[in-house]
Amino acid sequence: MTNGGGTGMQIPWHYLWYAAAALALMVVAIVGGDLWLLNFMHVFTGLLWTGIDLFLGFVLGPIMRTLDLPTRKAIAAKLTPRTMFLMPTVSIVAGTTGWFLADQMGLNAMPWPQYGWVAAALVLLGLMTVVGLGFLTPTNVLVCIELHKPDPDMAKVGRWMRRYFFLAAAQGVMQILTVVIMARFRVGL
Repeated sequence: MTNGGGTGMQIPWHYLWYAAAALALMVVAIVGGDLWLLNFMHVFTGLLWTGIDLFLGFVLGPIMRTLDLPTRKAIAAKLTPRTMFLMPTVSIVAGTTGWFLADQMGLNAMPWPQYGWVAAALVLLGLMTVVGLGFLTPTNVLVCIELHKPDPDMAKVGRWMRRYFFLAAAQGVMQILTVVIMARFRVGL
């Protein structure tokens, strides 16, 4: 399937297999009640989600703003198809396994004020989900489609990418706050 436009750019549907495998493994960990696998999946996908968000928001974003339009276009054209499936998958798996892990560890049943840490993690997860799935992923798709048109509107792409990297930076700040909370969970509330 092409995205309209004369370049014949293909949406990388083969990445769906990786997403499906990650989601299937998540279901196995949840249904099987395997605490180690659940923890591994939560930590691994959380690491990917956090690392990529921090890299995009605080490293690549500022660099992209200094590059000329053709270079930005070339980088974005290669980056967006790869993150189109990766970021939603790792965010869904990290958040979902985190909820079930917290439940199995009894964190969801903690009394106040300890439950405040759980509530803070849930608020951050909700915000990051809305930003990621509601704004970053659709922007990713729009940029990918626009960049593969014969004559892309680079002003439009520039606006989208400024918003994208600003939101990725905001996501990065929320990720850092989440790491603080997770470290608190690890050493005890």
